[in-house]
Amino acid sequence: MSSKQILFISNGHGEDNHTSHVIQTLRQLNPSLKMAAMPIVGEGKAYRSLDIPIIGPTQTMPSGGFFYMKRLYLLKDFQSGLIGLTWRQLQAVLQYAPNCDLIMSTGDFISQTFAYLTKRPFVSFISCLSALYEGRLRINPLLWHDLNSSRCLTVFTRDSYTAFDLQRQGIAKAQFGGIPALDRLVPTGKDLYLKPDVPAIALLPGSRMPEAARNFSLQLQLVIEIAKVMPSGFQFRAALVPNLMAQLDDIAQSQGWQLNQGILTYSPPGSSAEESPLVEVRCYSDAFSDIVYYSDLVIGMAGLAVDLAVAIGKPIIQIPGEGPQFTYQFAEAQTRLLGISAQTIGTKPATPEILKQAAKRVVETLEDSDYLAKCKENGPERFGPPGASERIARFILNSLGETE
Repeated sequence: MSSKQILFISNGHGEDNHTSHVIQTLRQLNPSLKMAAMPIVGEGKAYRSLDIPIIGPTQTMPSGGFFYMKRLYLLKDFQSGLIGLTWRQLQAVLQYAPNCDLIMSTGDFISQTFAYLTKRPFVSFISCLSALYEGRLRINPLLWHDLNSSRCLTVFTRDSYTAFDLQRQGIAKAQFGGIPALDRLVPTGKDLYLKPDVPAIALLPGSRMPEAARNFSLQLQLVIEIAKVMPSGFQFRAALVPNLMAQLDDIAQSQGWQLNQGILTYSPPGSSAEESPLVEVRCYSDAFSDIVYYSDLVIGMAGLAVDLAVAIGKPIIQIPGEGPQFTYQFAEAQTRLLGISAQTIGTKPATPEILKQAAKRVVETLEDSDYLAKCKENGPERFGPPGASERIARFILNSLGETE
């Protein structure tokens, strides 16, 4: 039986998610591997849900890991003890690493430098970096040094264009990985009560609280505007994290909606009790794959969740929020990453006028069959085929001299 040991290092919630899918595939291929993790950002919920031991301290910072969007958030992180926390995490990694046969590092230069400093062989997955943003990936000198070191066995990228770009820049070991979560984006058979021949719109407000609650409140305002333009024209399904589901009653009251068993309904002020609601939104905490798969359009205020929707050909409408993650800066960067599939409406946190523009754009988009066909081509072209978790897992096993 194998006693090979792997340490997973990641710095970001999306990075944790990517790695968790690789871990699940490794368990399927070789259940005897020993695995532990060090999430540098947040609490590491993706690891904890898989019962992966976490070897060092974790803490959720005010920025949620998105301090590069606004420098004020970085200051708040410093005040919350970011430097001391990172130092303790690095010490935990350096203490644990001598027992490991391999490190897998997912994220930018912080996690890659952690891996390099262990002096152990490591597999790099730079999932948050892409040449699609600017046509060429500009790598800071520290990361360049890490990736070019002999300790780095390979550099996996999220899209094939970035792998090609890095090879062109001299990192011959770069190769296409993909989006590991895409491998499990398959319908589970959840009954969404969808009516045939009525376009379905998915609401993805993100997963980080309390921002996700603010985002969802904005999305509900947008839903009302869409219903005003096209009464009874669409059906809405929201994929929410459990913590957000728990706040639906408060959100409904604050936004003027009614909540009944996970179904939000809105009736304009002055409507009689006998009149049908203007619009309804069915909310789920356990149907993300089904909602994204069966939707015709996505209203997205998230990162990885939106990437997944684009990868399977869905058009995206984005409205900026207050952040710290989903600001205009983030949405604009997403547009460059995702190409024609993503449309961002407005350049500041959504106002009533921006919401009216977004509602009009939703209707126009769903009526544009040529554009919808291009989205179906664009997503797979940008993110490649599924299978990332198995590609990465098999490389890890081969590097360890293991066979499943």
